[in-house]
Amino acid sequence: MIPQETTTRRKFLKQGVTATAAGISAPYFVPASALAAPGRPGANDRVIIGFIGVGGRARQLMDHLPQAGKIVAISDAYLKRAEETNQLKKASWPIYQDYRQMLEKENLDAVVVATPDHVRVIPCIHACQAGLDVYAEKPLTLTIAEGRVLVNAARKYHRVFQVGSQQRTMEMNRFACELVRSGGIGKLKAVLAIQYPGPKRYTGLPEQPVPEGDNWDAWQAQAEGRPFHPDLQFGWMAWRSYSGGEMTNWGAHGVDQIQWALGMSHSGPTEIWPTSPGPNGKLRMRYANGVEVRFEQEKGPYGGAIFVGEDCKIEINRNKFATNPKDFVKNPPDPAAAREWEGPGWIARPHMQNWLDCIKTREKPNADVEIGHRSISVCHLANIAREIGRKLKWDPEAETFPGDAEANAYLARPRRKRYELPELE
Repeated sequence: MIPQETTTRRKFLKQGVTATAAGISAPYFVPASALAAPGRPGANDRVIIGFIGVGGRARQLMDHLPQAGKIVAISDAYLKRAEETNQLKKASWPIYQDYRQMLEKENLDAVVVATPDHVRVIPCIHACQAGLDVYAEKPLTLTIAEGRVLVNAARKYHRVFQVGSQQRTMEMNRFACELVRSGGIGKLKAVLAIQYPGPKRYTGLPEQPVPEGDNWDAWQAQAEGRPFHPDLQFGWMAWRSYSGGEMTNWGAHGVDQIQWALGMSHSGPTEIWPTSPGPNGKLRMRYANGVEVRFEQEKGPYGGAIFVGEDCKIEINRNKFATNPKDFVKNPPDPAAAREWEGPGWIARPHMQNWLDCIKTREKPNADVEIGHRSISVCHLANIAREIGRKLKWDPEAETFPGDAEANAYLARPRRKRYELPELE
């Protein structure tokens, strides 16, 4: 049985987001409806889930949700997108433009947060404060500082928090990363990674009318307020205000595999430096054990990296790996372990199943929030080094650049009023 909660309601939203859409008022209390809390169903019942953000990736996750989960409501700042989701899924889920109303009114056990990067952290914290478990897509954060606050929230409120880095549940990736980590390819000489492009800065776009039913202010959230343009809202991944480009998109997967294979899932590098200029430039990192990671490959495994050992070179990618010499591995996993990840879309079903299982056992999931925070922090470090354009020292324990005020200024960003991070009480 899951340990019972001793608190059935939590107060939150004392500071932070204030609803701006007409007719929306901010709730001040939400139910802490974790499984097996007093008066709640036992461990054998389905997990009741609400979705926050219902764009393309969210719709894939809906398709991949195992039977142990049940969607009962959805939320999106753009009502048209939520309505289209109901139509596509042949569903009639209640729609909320303000996710906090969903947290208040629906008797949820958990949420899936699939918003853009810059909007993700506050709903995740509010869900934790509401006593809900969380599955949050990657990239987990926009800045390193907000990532640490998010981890602290998950720990303070004892939440099961899975990050959508599904390669952590893939057997082929687990086996390959363990092989490297355990010295199976000999002493590691270097790691060769993709030169993931960074984001671009906003230089102004002509204002266009905000689509009907689109809460543009809420969508912009913490980012600087700007006139509406569809290239911002629907091409958000390219802009520094909302994301970190491919460095935090595919890089979140590739860097996560590097962290895992190096045994650094709860740490990071100690030095970062650009080797060519610009926001898309090449760069290198060095870990405390001396291993150097070179983000200089134009081609290669976007979902992993090439690990060069004294005895073997192994290329780790999504749901597969290859060695040189070809027959170096004598006991590879059964090919059936890879087949469960085949099919339409980016399969996440086994990863979501791991999350649902952990909701019942209260164990940490495969891609726990600390792991997700640490991996995306390395991606943020890469973009920071590119912006500053010089070598940086990093303390992965303190999560600061020692004695470097200029670099430390990049750990967080100014947040618009009403979109400050919630206080953890």
